[in-house]
Amino acid sequence: MAAEETIYDEDLRYEDEPTPHKILDTRVFKEPIKILHRRAGHVAIPVGTTIGEAVRVMKEHRIGCIMVEDQGKLVGIFTERDILTKLVGTGYDPTKVTVDGVMTRDPETLSPDDPIAFAMQLMSVGGFRHVPLVDADRRTVGILSVKDIVDYLVEHFPRDVFNIPPEPGRHSRVPEGG
Repeated sequence: MAAEETIYDEDLRYEDEPTPHKILDTRVFKEPIKILHRRAGHVAIPVGTTIGEAVRVMKEHRIGCIMVEDQGKLVGIFTERDILTKLVGTGYDPTKVTVDGVMTRDPETLSPDDPIAFAMQLMSVGGFRHVPLVDADRRTVGILSVKDIVDYLVEHFPRDVFNIPPEPGRHSRVPEGG
């Protein structure tokens, strides 16, 4: 019983400890985008692909957007938001309509060498959740998502993010324990 009391006392002491004031060092925003833990590669479809096929590929890969390429070069991005705002309720035939007319043409892009701050600014001002990463020849080399940035920021505050005590009346969708 004494061991259990000791563990419980240590838990209480941990909760009573003042959390040191943390400041996110601005140097982390100057780091290049390529240091983020992004998924390897990217998924792309050619110009002329039907909406139905594009959605099937997105579902298969569990992604919220897909790059549209012509001869290996980025020409557009087709997103979940395009489906909701441009297609739902219009009576379109997903087997006949192509992504060409609903994708965002010539989307804003970044280089993997651009600073993370550029990505955050572009996503914030533009309202983007995904930004294609391209090389100097406009060939897609990856995709950056808001989740990639959030995960990167969480890496700097793991104790504060992962050790949040449960709130009364709030239920976790993830089971507790290990």
